[in-house]
Parts: sequence; structure tokens; C-alpha cells
Amino acid sequence: MSTPPPLNRRHFLTATGAAVMAGPLGSTSVQAVPSPGAIPQENALPGSLNWQLTRVRVDGKNFRSPWIEGYCSRQSVLAGQTLDIMVSAKPARKFHLEIFRLGYYGGRGARKVHELGPLQATTQPTPQPGAKNLHECRWQPTVTLTIPPDWRSGVYIGRMTTLPDAADEAYWQSYVTFIVRDERPADILFQCSDNTWQAYNRWPSDFSLYTHPQGGQGPWADVSFDRPYGREAQYNGVVNDPLTVGSGEFLPFEFPLAYWLEQHGYDVTYCSNSDMVTPDRGLRCKAFLSVGHDEYWDIRQFRSVEAMRDAGVNLLFLSGNSVCWVTPMRPSSDGVPHRIISRDGPYGAEQEYARNREANHGPFPERGPDEGLLMGARNVRPVNGGGDWICEKPDHWIFEGTGMKKGEAIPGLIGWEYHGQPATEIPGLEVVGGGTAWVSGTTAQQWTATIYPGPRGNFVFNASTIFWAQGLSTPPGHVLPWSHWSRPHGPDERVQRMTRNLLTRALASR
Repeated sequence: MSTPPPLNRRHFLTATGAAVMAGPLGSTSVQAVPSPGAIPQENALPGSLNWQLTRVRVDGKNFRSPWIEGYCSRQSVLAGQTLDIMVSAKPARKFHLEIFRLGYYGGRGARKVHELGPLQATTQPTPQPGAKNLHECRWQPTVTLTIPPDWRSGVYIGRMTTLPDAADEAYWQSYVTFIVRDERPADILFQCSDNTWQAYNRWPSDFSLYTHPQGGQGPWADVSFDRPYGREAQYNGVVNDPLTVGSGEFLPFEFPLAYWLEQHGYDVTYCSNSDMVTPDRGLRCKAFLSVGHDEYWDIRQFRSVEAMRDAGVNLLFLSGNSVCWVTPMRPSSDGVPHRIISRDGPYGAEQEYARNREANHGPFPERGPDEGLLMGARNVRPVNGGGDWICEKPDHWIFEGTGMKKGEAIPGLIGWEYHGQPATEIPGLEVVGGGTAWVSGTTAQQWTATIYPGPRGNFVFNASTIFWAQGLSTPPGHVLPWSHWSRPHGPDERVQRMTRNLLTRALASR
């Protein structure tokens, strides 16, 4: 597809308290509602050769980069809405901000949509811990953006680069991240797992939902989206990549799927967990994707996705450890919705997993419904480990064209967490994959991948692994994770074909 000529347009970006330098916007058209061909049109535009972090410095505890760091005032924004970006630098200094949309772009992985600067960053205060060890920054905005109508839905990162005061002084970089969403009917709704990004975020000094002195699995801690994302160094080394500073978990766990979808021209639109508190967005799509590590769900998300299934939307849980914790989202101290999350209890109803969580880490304020009746398989304990993804039912249409035989394995695709205990009480549920996840050399758990028919010719598929996307692509800026002495091998034509089979069926059924 040829690239459409750029159109003259006024810039929709402004900066407060600093000069602005307009950069390349490369718009394809000015339209508030992109056409179904928006993603192929977008990816026909030239990508950037220089969008990753090059020079990154984190503090001695590996939790933050105080030399330059920031966060955004919203998880997601629509065209025409404003987004504040709060930045802090120590020492105070000037910096450039380049904004990129992540996608395929001929294999480059991102396109620069704008740049701003030089901007002035002050040293903004580290908040004192509040109730339940909440760290809520109240930083002043450094720059305010109004999202142009031709910015396609997607995951956007802002790369901040300090400007040295002297010729012999190093520059430092980190990211901010946000999602641009839209409201158009689309084939695929890609839900980013940003509640989980924040739950594990230890900024500024080891404060996450897992680091309260009373223990790492109870209801004692709150976390705020009003703070930078620190270094992605979670899970005792599953991902330990300083080049992700400020971007949450998107690059390691979710980007390979987004890159692959856009490479192949799928009509995809993006949203955050917080956008799913009602089913409205999902009801305008044919398929809903839960991606990567999608652990933390507000009960309103659960009911929304349940309603989407019942209305005929196809659900693809290309994820593991999903719908594990009941996660109420509440407003920030200044009233912005969905900016504070907490762990209020396990999903699972009266299942053994939920009862054990309650006994060992509670009491909790509430217990959620049985996630297995939504996903087809449940969270189990132990819930983490590594192993091979093994075909159980090669005659199923999922495996068409893969050549897979019963017992054939895709090495290392199970991890870092998974699902098990299939919900066999669901009529028509089938186990299409299953096997062993090794937690240690002697401890193991059984995982299961399932599919069941929905009420309107739709279906619900559960891949049962956080690592599913690792089998689709290895885009720039991505580092393969590992888990429990096991690791995925990267792109695998069998995972690619299964995913294509699932999407072909999903997009034809509604």
C-alpha cells in the first residue's frame, strides 16, 4: 500500500511553561473515527530507526531513574482529550520529549508522531507513604497534550532525554506510556494489562502490592497510577531489562502480539483495564483479547466481559494468571477516576484456590466469582513455573495447518504463570492443550488450555500462559523472558497459525 500524502493541519499539541518544537506528525488523514483500514494505513507510514532507550541509569535499588522520570495523568485518552505529563529530573535540567506509537512499521516497531523541547524539568518531590503505604505523586504538569484526531488507537511511549549542561556530561533517558483509544466498531479489542503493570511497580523504593511488611499477598497495600513506572525487574528475574524504564510491562509481555497483529493488517484497537468497567467498548468489537499477565480485574471488568460473551463477542485469553485478584479502581485524591487500585480478595468463589488464599493471606474484604466459568480454566496453586505447551486434541480446528500431533510440544511456551483445573461443568468445553509446569526440580503443577462455545456462535479460548505472545514475534525493543529454569524460544510458526485460526473463526462469527 502506498503512503498517502501528508495533509496540512494545525498542531494539537501544546506545552506549558516551556518552548515547543513541532516535529513530524505524518498524518494519513484528519478524522475522529478511523476507517477499518486505519491500521494498514498507519503501518504503511515510515517507522523510526531510533526510538528505544540508549542510556539508562537506575538508582542503587533498581527501582527508579531519578535523573529523568515521569508519568501521565490518564491511563488512556480519546482524540481531543488532554493528557498531562508530569516529569521530574534530579538535578533539574532541560530535556527533549519524543512521542512514538508502537506498531509494526515495516519491522521498525514504532513511529515518531511528535517531539517537544527543549522543556524544563524541575525536581519534583517523592511522596511520603500514605494509608496502606500508598505513594501518590502530586507533581505539577510539565507538558500538556491535546490528542490529535488522526492519532490511531495504540500504545504510545514518550522518550525523555536530558540535555547535558556541559560537553563532557552524559545524557539520560526513560519513558512515559499511555494508550490512545477510540470508540469505533473494530474487529479486535486489545486490552492492555496495565492494572498488573501498576500492581508490580515498586517505585520509588520497593512499594508495590507485593512489598508490604505484613506480607506480599494480602489486602494491606494500595498503589497509585500517579507515579512513574520503575525498572521492569519483576518476578526474581523473569524480566530484568533496564531498557523498559517507564513503560510498564507492555514491551516484554504484550508488544509481540500487537506487533504481529499490525504486521498482518488486523483491524485492532486498544484500551486499558480501566476502560472495561462497562461492556460498551467491547460490544462494538468481534473479539476481545486479554494479553500477557492480566492478573488484576475490577469486578466491573469481570461483569463487562461476561456480558460481552453472552452478547456474542469472542473472548481470547492469550494470557496467564488472569482474573486472579478482585481489584477495585477508585479515584485519586483529586478525584480523577480509576487512579488507585488495591487487592481486595481472590476470584474463585468457593473453589479451593480461593479458599486457600483467604486462609493463608486474608481476611479479604470480598471474594470474586469463579473465574473458570468465564475463562474455561482457573488459577491454581502453585501458579508459577515453566514448561512446554503440549497439544492434546490435534483434530480440533485450532490446530488446522499446524501439523501438530497429540503430545507434540512447543518448548518453553508455558510460564511465567498459567491456568489449570478446567471448568468441565461448562457445556461443550474441550481441553486442547495440557501438561506439566515445573516450579522447581521436584515440584510441578498441571496446566490446561481450553475452549468452549458461547451462546451466539462465539467461543472462549484460554491459552493458559503469560508467554503466548512470545511465540508470535520478537519486535525491536523486546527481550525474551524466562521462568523457573525454562524459557520460550521466540516466534514459532505453530503458535502463529493457531492464533490466525482463532482470529479467523472469531472475525467470521459475528
